[in-house]
Amino acid sequence: MNIINPATEEIIATLEPDNKASALHKYELLKKSFHSWRQTKLTERIDIMKNYASILEKNIEACACILTTEVGKPLQQSRNEIKGAIQRILWLCDNAPAVYRQEWMRQDASFKEYIDYEPLGTICNISAWNYPYLVGINVYVPALLAGNTVAYKPSEYALLSGLQMQKLLYSAGLPENVFQVIVGDKHIGEELLNLNFDGYFFTGSYSTGKYIYEKVAYKMVPCQLELGGKDPLYVADDVSDITSVARSAADGAFYNNGQSCCSVERIYVHENIYEPFLHEFIQEVASYKIGLPTEQGVYIGPLTRRAQIPFLEEQIQDALNKGAKIMLGGKRIDRKGYYFEPTVLVEVNHEMRIMREESFGPVIGIMKVKDDEHAIELMNDTEYGLTGSVYSANIERAQHIFSKLNTGTVYWNCCDRVSPALPWSGRKHSGIGSTLSFAGLRAFVQPKAFHLKPA
Repeated sequence: MNIINPATEEIIATLEPDNKASALHKYELLKKSFHSWRQTKLTERIDIMKNYASILEKNIEACACILTTEVGKPLQQSRNEIKGAIQRILWLCDNAPAVYRQEWMRQDASFKEYIDYEPLGTICNISAWNYPYLVGINVYVPALLAGNTVAYKPSEYALLSGLQMQKLLYSAGLPENVFQVIVGDKHIGEELLNLNFDGYFFTGSYSTGKYIYEKVAYKMVPCQLELGGKDPLYVADDVSDITSVARSAADGAFYNNGQSCCSVERIYVHENIYEPFLHEFIQEVASYKIGLPTEQGVYIGPLTRRAQIPFLEEQIQDALNKGAKIMLGGKRIDRKGYYFEPTVLVEVNHEMRIMREESFGPVIGIMKVKDDEHAIELMNDTEYGLTGSVYSANIERAQHIFSKLNTGTVYWNCCDRVSPALPWSGRKHSGIGSTLSFAGLRAFVQPKAFHLKPA
C-alpha cells in the first residue's frame, strides 16, 4: 500500500497490508491473551495507559509530523489533537475505577445482591482518519482499561499514525498480544467482519456503519457506531458581539478543513442580523491562510482524500443550479495536492444537497430565518442528529431551542467541541451508543448480576 502525502501527492511510505491469514493470526493472538489481560489488576492497566500518555507527551512533535504528512492537517492542529488525546487518556484513567467497581445493591442477613462488570472479550475497532488519535483513544483506551484485547484497524489514510500508536503503546508496557494493528483498506475490514469478535466499534460514514451493523447483526454482540452529521448552528438576533460570533462559527465550520463529524455544516441566522453576520463571516474566512500544512500560520491545508474534491464540486453545482450564490471560494485550487477553496454559499434552501448531505469539506451554506421556531424547524430537518449550536445572549431562549432538538449534544455560544467528561453520542443516522464519559467507559463491559443467599 502506498501512503500519499495529500499536500504534495508524493508517496511517503509503502506498507505491506494484512491478508485473511495474517488477520486471523492476529485475532487468535488476541483471543489467547484475553484471559491473562483480564486478570491483570485494573491499577496496572491504568499505570500502562498513564505511561502511554506520558510517552505521547514526550513525542508530540514526532507524532504531529507523521499525522500532518499523511492526512494533511496543519501542523498546529495536529499538535492540538495529540494534546487533547493525552487529556482524554488521563480522564479515562482517573475515572475508570469508579465505573468498573462492584456495585452493591442489597446487603442484609437474608440476601446480598451486587453487580460486577466484566470485559466484553476481544473487540474490533475500525477507526477513522480525520482525528486518528482522538477517535482511536475514544475506543481502545477504555477497552483496554476494562480488560479487553483490541484489534485496531486505522483508516488506510492514517496508517502511519496507527502504527505509531501501537509502537508507543508497546513502549508504555502494553503486552503486544493485547493490541494488534490491522493494516489495510476496506477489503481487510471485510475480513474482520467475518471473524468472531466479541464487539465491533466503528467510526466513519453512515453508509459504512449501516453496512457493518447489518453484516454483524446475526452475531448478537455489541456493535457501536460513531457516524456523521449535518450539524446546524443558529445565531439569534440578541447576540451582543456579531464579529466574535461570526469568527466562532467560521472556526466551527472550517477547522480541520471541515473534516469533522461535528463540524458546523449548516448556519441559520435571524433575519434581523443576517447582513452584518454574513459580512463578518466572509471577512473571517477570507483571512484564512491556505498553503502547505507545515508552513507557519496555515489554517487551511489540503483535503485528506482526492475523491472528496469532485464530491464537493457536485454539491456546489447542485446548489447553484437551484438558485444559490457563491460569496467566497467555490472551486479546487490549481496547485499540487488536494486543495479546495473555503467556500461560502447563500440563498440556499433544503432542496439543495449542500444543506442535506454531509459535506466533510471546507464548504458552508448560510440561510436567513424569520424567528426561533423557523430555525428549530430547519435544524431538525435532517436524517442526522449529532450536535446543534445556538448563539444567544439568553440561556432560557437557548434552552427552549435545545429542548426541541433531536441531537446527542447541544452547544450554547460555542460549537465543534468534545469533552471527555460528557458522552459523545449520535441519534438517527449519526450513530448508536456512546464514547467518553461514564457511559463510554461502560460501553466496554457487560454487567453480571450476583444473587447471594447465605446457607
